[in-house]
Amino acid sequence: MENHPVEVSVIIPNYNYARFLQQRIESVLAQTYTDYEIILLDDASTDDSVSILNHYKTNSRVAHLEINSVNTGSPFAQWQKGISLSRGKYIWIAESDDAADSSFLEKAVSVLNQYPHTSFCFLGSNCIDEKGNELSTDFDRWTSKQLRRPHNIGIFDGEDYIKHNLYWRNYIYNASGVVFRKHCFEQIKDLSCFSMRYSGDWLFWVEMARQGTVAELYEKLNKFRLHNVSTTKKAQKTGEGVREDIYIVNRIENYLANIGRQRTAIRHGSFYKEIKRLKVSMKIKEELLLHLESSLKVNSNDYYIERFNKSFSWLLPWVITRDRDRL
Repeated sequence: MENHPVEVSVIIPNYNYARFLQQRIESVLAQTYTDYEIILLDDASTDDSVSILNHYKTNSRVAHLEINSVNTGSPFAQWQKGISLSRGKYIWIAESDDAADSSFLEKAVSVLNQYPHTSFCFLGSNCIDEKGNELSTDFDRWTSKQLRRPHNIGIFDGEDYIKHNLYWRNYIYNASGVVFRKHCFEQIKDLSCFSMRYSGDWLFWVEMARQGTVAELYEKLNKFRLHNVSTTKKAQKTGEGVREDIYIVNRIENYLANIGRQRTAIRHGSFYKEIKRLKVSMKIKEELLLHLESSLKVNSNDYYIERFNKSFSWLLPWVITRDRDRL
């Protein structure tokens, strides 16, 4: 591909998803928006991925094809590598097991161009299975609060978005549903998200939200594939995923000065509940609870506050819940 400026860099990081790669790459090549480059990355796959990627290396859209000889052990390390190779004003990390509607980039770029202070634009997803069939699963769970916004677009102050949304959980549940501004990424000083194994994406979106406003486009133009994910199972089995989540919430609390005691008590209590319900050994639970208490100064009172709020929130409309707090 000629070395001229492009507006969007599309990064496709892959590891052992040969069975989905062609659909993913073809869904990028089918975009109605055309000012983009493609960066193909493989993290030492052991399946037929490399031969499929090699089939596309001569395509005029492909700027880079990088194949690791040793697996990095973290999907987020590949994100960092792809961003370092990118030339675009905007970046789309198009995960290799997902796909997209042909208008995805056109709509996302339009929002980012319309709102120049926006660090990223997040679009909705239709969930698909291994064969590409659409599922009824809905991770967006939009209510009238979201859908009544003009032009199906919500624009939020970054710190408000962290406080009311990302503090509770990673609402940006699939990177393939986001296009972000490279300039905002370059303002991030702490890139520890890339060394994480399970929750690095959550911290990444927290850091990005700190760099500007956040846009949500209430149209389902991404296709998020659901299948068995071994890393998720391992995170649950070892409890390491919870440790990373505690670290992220601790970071958010250090960033924001006005989270509020009720909100923090409920959030801390939800960690306490999660650990108590983990299907792990008692030793691991005890270690996680000690880590929680030392990191966030959590005690059992937070657990009881969270349980009380959960049980009686339907009677008390002023009580904060994750769903009520969502912007």
